[in-house]
Amino acid sequence: MNIYVGNLSYGSTEETIRGLFEGYGTVDSVSIIMDRNTGRSRGFGFVEMPNDDEAKAAIAELDNKDFEGRQLRVNEARPKPERKSNYESW
Repeated sequence: MNIYVGNLSYGSTEETIRGLFEGYGTVDSVSIIMDRNTGRSRGFGFVEMPNDDEAKAAIAELDNKDFEGRQLRVNEARPKPERKSNYESW
């Protein structure tokens, strides 16, 4: 299951997020979304957990939890919307 993690501290790292979620089960991947221009975290990221039961437990326990001074927003990630290519309108 792909999990959205929002309101991250700008100092959060993929390692600290992985450590937080590994308390609930296996974590396949962690990615913090970075701003292209500044190279700084945009304050959110995604965690991929292969076991849905573990992922749901992590969501239930971590949503609204204080982590590194911020109150996390944690929920199942919505599918990425289809983006139209600029070339499709030609």
